Amino acid sequence: MRSLIFLLKKIRYYNASNFYHDINMFNNLEIHHLKTLEALYYYKSVANAAEKLNISQQAISLKLNKMRNIFGDQLFLRQDNSLVPTEYTHKILPYVTNVLENIHNIPLPSALKLCEINRTLVISATDYAQKVLITPLIRKLSKEAPNVQLIVCNIEVASLAKKMAIGNIDLAITSYGYVPEGLLATPIHTESYRCLSGNTSTSNTQPMSLKELVEFDFIVTNPGTGNLKGSADYWFEKQNLSRKIIMSAPSFDMTKAFLKNTNMVAFIPSRLLPCDGLNEIILEKYPPGYEVVATYHPRSKDDILINWVLKEMAKHSN
Repeated sequence: MRSLIFLLKKIRYYNASNFYHDINMFNNLEIHHLKTLEALYYYKSVANAAEKLNISQQAISLKLNKMRNIFGDQLFLRQDNSLVPTEYTHKILPYVTNVLENIHNIPLPSALKLCEINRTLVISATDYAQKVLITPLIRKLSKEAPNVQLIVCNIEVASLAKKMAIGNIDLAITSYGYVPEGLLATPIHTESYRCLSGNTSTSNTQPMSLKELVEFDFIVTNPGTGNLKGSADYWFEKQNLSRKIIMSAPSFDMTKAFLKNTNMVAFIPSRLLPCDGLNEIILEKYPPGYEVVATYHPRSKDDILINWVLKEMAKHSN
């Protein structure tokens, strides 16, 4: 659009004594008008220009009439079976061609290289995602995109959609249940749970029944929210069982730390195992796992950096 305004200003300056229209007269001039003007100039007829642009002759005529009103000049005069450019059209054609060439030469997003990107990338993630997905990414990111600065913040739940809409967060690693309406999500991998305890007496070689398990006190992990509910509660209810949750931790790291100092048990994602000082309780049945996803604003769907990060995360997860 700046190129178009530049064109119009140059035209106005070029013949100021005879051309004193206010720049506001050009507000309705669009790129397709310039394409039509160029086609009429070189193909000398409405029919030939219509064939070149793959539109109807009526559409060409309507565009020509519109341009005549905008420029205040006939632009083309009919002579026999051809259209002859006016002197004014000859004068403005180089500027029209220049604008169209500049538009044609605008690089596509796919032409941008990672090493050319200079920006800050903000990723919101749980401690799980920070360790499992972001840690392996850092070295590769610094090598492939050395001008990209990375900010990693704790998972945002309540205001995620708003912060993505205004550009405060570019990417969030979460699960499908926490993806706000209006955001896109790409699956990274499927995670499963293991049951851990700091109490060495819980070590077992034979699988423990769920009835035995619910006799223990539980810690649940709720990043971004604080409540005494866990993702496995509904699953326990389907088994006609209920567990006693006495503590909620804000991260899996804190859950593991609390387990080491209590007799409580907790479900921990398998990719965070093994854990020094904790032992796994082998169970007869396990709660269902969950799909880890990366969520982002729809405007980032074709973002070369976001897409590269998503591919790298999925690669490291396999």
